[in-house]
Amino acid sequence: MHDHAKSPLKTYFAVWGALLLGTFLTYRVAFIDLGVFNPVVALVIATTKALLVALFFMHLINASERLLKLVVASTIFFLLILLTLTLTDYVSRPWTIAS
Repeated sequence: MHDHAKSPLKTYFAVWGALLLGTFLTYRVAFIDLGVFNPVVALVIATTKALLVALFFMHLINASERLLKLVVASTIFFLLILLTLTLTDYVSRPWTIAS
């Protein structure tokens, strides 16, 4: 059996603060013109926030290696499904160029 240590309340508040900061950063960066990098910055912030939620609130930081492999594999599997469906829709549309 694994000895799962409980995260202290201080850690939860720190992660919550980081999530609030990430939300504020996403809001502020949306008003800055970064050209093609706007979605990149937004996705980096969103990925960081998702990682914080997964590691601390879903307790994956103390999880077994097998569970982590399962989570990563299922995430990649569903990401591939979403990308396939999105690209199928994108390629199947009759695109017309207005002149």
